[in-house]
Amino acid sequence: MPPSSATRTPSTKRAWLAPLLYLLSGGALLGLSTNLAKFANDMHLPALSFLYWSISGASLILLALAAYRRNLPPLTVRSVEYYLISALLGVAGANLLFFSAIPHVGAGFVALIITLPPLLTYVGALTLKMERFQLLRAAGVLSALAGAFTLAFHKLSAPDADYLWILLALIGPVLLAIGNLYRTLRWPVGVSSDALAPGMLIAASILLLGVGLLPGFSLHVPMDRSLPMFLIAIQAVVFAGQFLLLFLLQKSGGPVFLSLLGSVGAVVGVPVAILLQGETAPEGLLLGILLIGAGIALLNIGKAKQVPDRAAKKMG
Repeated sequence: MPPSSATRTPSTKRAWLAPLLYLLSGGALLGLSTNLAKFANDMHLPALSFLYWSISGASLILLALAAYRRNLPPLTVRSVEYYLISALLGVAGANLLFFSAIPHVGAGFVALIITLPPLLTYVGALTLKMERFQLLRAAGVLSALAGAFTLAFHKLSAPDADYLWILLALIGPVLLAIGNLYRTLRWPVGVSSDALAPGMLIAASILLLGVGLLPGFSLHVPMDRSLPMFLIAIQAVVFAGQFLLLFLLQKSGGPVFLSLLGSVGAVVGVPVAILLQGETAPEGLLLGILLIGAGIALLNIGKAKQVPDRAAKKMG
């Protein structure tokens, strides 16, 4: 029996509208982040230094917010494990690969490959029985993935393609997909998003600091100009918003919906890279964006359909 109109309450609408808003906002910040990393490279700011100081700044912003709300990150064995593994997969590891690859493959390409986690996440979620198969959602993931491949194909086939950095950059989406699944499976019981986000970023700062102390690495920031510090401050604010929205989306939308952040990031990041950074527009840009947009729409429709179905089952 289909759900009655009484079932479709304002709270039911919010159940799919909130994840959509988190997705669009977080994806926009992600697209902006890849371009800020390109600006940092243009200023001769090493990727590790830029990532470490901006992540550290973001962790302080979110920690202050958590303290204001009296909701500080818990320090238990389970939560510390969660912070460290989440940080390694979704923050320190993936972003260090992305930021290091940008000078070699471009901000636009990195923005594109961050669209790849949906298929990996969806297959993993189905395998682990975290998601039920739904044709609309599967079609949405495949559409977004087709859009990403459409945009990336010409980059890979270019005669001057740097295959080593392309392959290293492609490891990033795999880490992100594993991180999406891990955070859902191991989410500490009773802990909110605004407590987990600063805990993860603090752990990421510690991991990056460890890398920076190794021989051959440096966390130095040029102090002869104010622009690098200004760029780090902007990136810190972007990271704070991006990762807080990531946890809110993870909790409300699930790992597959979360993995579409990269698709939205590409829709924002690629045009910014073209218009502001002077990068060449990839062939198939319009088709790719249309496919990604269709994928987001199908996943959102599938998510909206799941909500009343679950409500009807509970009432039954």
